[in-house]
Amino acid sequence: MTDRFLARLDCLRLVCCALLCLIPARRTCAQTVQANQADLARNRAELTSAPNAFPSGVVEGHAAPSPNDSDLGEQEILKRAEGYQPFTASVAAPFYWTSNVALVSTGEQSDFLVAPAAALTYQPRITNALYGLLSVREQLFYYDRFSNLNFGSFDVEAGLVYSLPQLHDLILRGEYIYERLTSKNSFHDFFSNHSLLLNAELPFRLGRAQQFSLGADANISFAAEPDPPQRSDYEVYLSYTVRLSRAFSLDTVGRVVLRDYYLSDRLDVSEILAVTANYNVTKFLTASAISTLAASQSNHSVFDYQVANVGGLVALSVKF
Repeated sequence: MTDRFLARLDCLRLVCCALLCLIPARRTCAQTVQANQADLARNRAELTSAPNAFPSGVVEGHAAPSPNDSDLGEQEILKRAEGYQPFTASVAAPFYWTSNVALVSTGEQSDFLVAPAAALTYQPRITNALYGLLSVREQLFYYDRFSNLNFGSFDVEAGLVYSLPQLHDLILRGEYIYERLTSKNSFHDFFSNHSLLLNAELPFRLGRAQQFSLGADANISFAAEPDPPQRSDYEVYLSYTVRLSRAFSLDTVGRVVLRDYYLSDRLDVSEILAVTANYNVTKFLTASAISTLAASQSNHSVFDYQVANVGGLVALSVKF
């Protein structure tokens, strides 16, 4: 699941406290917005694929194709076909600057953020088309100027990934997600959430080294502490990946998300564009440059905002 873990981190964005909430509701608003931050850091347009699907470094036991293959002549470049490895251990160090730390429409403040993460994923192959999923991840968020906002996010995911080659390689996912937000330098939680994620993704390959993917998902919250479920997200996304060489690739993802808040009549629509350049330094080490632009419109204009983020990522992943 290396590709999945890195893709979760491609679109890191900074979301902080909702400064304009009423005092009696301030705790609830802060919980919601920090949950947004952790969710955006994981990137809902994660483009989860079945294992070994394009654009991984190996396709059916062969090196992934690239536009530069012709430079190597007509010979086929083979990679030793290894046995399926269901475990992936990953650590990553994302860092980025954000233009709007509080996601407000006026009086924006910028900040720099480091968000180290560690994850262990187990994805057993049940059949040729069906895979299980169990993932545990811890991510910490450290601010520069607003260090009092530091917090952590602990997540557990369990589900199934199913591919249908007869339907243009359609990929279906169903997951249970547990999210636990903790105070800085502590495992004491101030918010937890249980949700179900349903996703469908349709890939379209262009030649040997390019791919478009069209997808939609619903992330439905059904239990939260200390407050009732607060929001469900409904999203469509379009991504484009091109592998320029065996080590270098570019990814672009555009997303439109409808956020439905249960406890009020609030509805938000967010548009997000993320561009990522990835370089595989070694089999295990990847370096990325990441940038995102986002805008959100709400039926309550106080929640409108625009934000830009620029940063990078270094990740180490080992499969076994």
